[in-house]
Amino acid sequence: MKINLRLILVSGKTHEFQFDTTLSASEIAQYVFENWPEEWESERVQNASILKLIYHGRFLHGNVTLGALSLPVGKTTVMHLVARKSLPEPSSQGKSK
Repeated sequence: MKINLRLILVSGKTHEFQFDTTLSASEIAQYVFENWPEEWESERVQNASILKLIYHGRFLHGNVTLGALSLPVGKTTVMHLVARKSLPEPSSQGKSK
């Protein structure tokens, strides 16, 4: 099964891709890096490992698959693609400071 993904860069540029639901966030980042859209050329990164996906305001860790997110098949899902060396630690919600 394939999912339509519209990826948005920080600059606002977008590009649509189709990915199999079995692919992980890191595999998607690797694919995008290897098939970098021409219109994104000015924002090319040096390494696929720094590309991170954001979905519903949360960073997707590398091993999360599209299937695990229960994305709607046949509709386009929007995610942000950012260059970031490391992910923030998961926040512990509900803890008082």
